[in-house]
Order: sequence, then structure tokens, then C-alpha cells
Amino acid sequence: MTIDEMQDVLDELAEELPEAFYRDLNGGIVLLPEARESEYTQRPGDLYTLGEYHRGGGLGNYIKIYYGSFERIFGTLSDEAMKMELRKTLRHEFRHHLENLAGEDGLEIEDEIYLRNYLESRGAIKGRRKKPMPKL
Repeated sequence: MTIDEMQDVLDELAEELPEAFYRDLNGGIVLLPEARESEYTQRPGDLYTLGEYHRGGGLGNYIKIYYGSFERIFGTLSDEAMKMELRKTLRHEFRHHLENLAGEDGLEIEDEIYLRNYLESRGAIKGRRKKPMPKL
């Protein structure tokens, strides 16, 4: 799937969501061409960031989607399967947005657990830590 095709799919998926979800998402949804390897990756090419929710700051609240990350992880999938992965990521980032508006952080905790499990599986951390996981 080309970046232009992904933009069209992303626009279509964004239209599936209720208008109320866009409250205070003043920076919108941005599709970026690059792949973004996670700062926590333990092996090159092992952990990519598919999307990010940004809150506040000069650009306000917005969602980033990384086309290059999708291509690296899901590039061999059919267009329909790629669309399903994109839908999951977009909704994940919208959940961050909605929880931010509600003053909740349930998904932040889930993401931290996922990251901890990843790091433990790669031998980066062993057993229990007294220090909290870094925020994503």
C-alpha cells in the first residue's frame, strides 16, 4: 500500500468515528512517511511505534500515524489486512485522546505493561523492579 493509498484509508477510517471523539483534537490526525523505531527496542527492527497521541503544547492535541512503521511491520499483508491494523492503531490512539479528556490513564497503564513484558522477554529487565516503568 502506498502512502497516498494509506492516507485515503486513514481518512475513511477516521470518518467511521463519531464527531464527538474529535473534541479538542485540534491538531487532527497526521500520517508521517517515516518508520519510528521505539526508543525501548532491544534489537534493531524489533519494536516500532505505529502511532502516537500528543497532548498539549504548541500544536495542541493530535495523533501521529507512522506509514513507514506500518510498512516495516505489515508490508506483506493484503490491503484489507493492513486496513484492519490501521483501524486498530487509530482507535488505540483515539482511546488515549478520550482518556486524556476524561482524566483517565487506563491505556497508559496497559501500554506500560506491554512494554515491561517486551523488555522482560528480551532480558532487558529481570524480575520485579522497585522503580516504575518509564512513561511511553
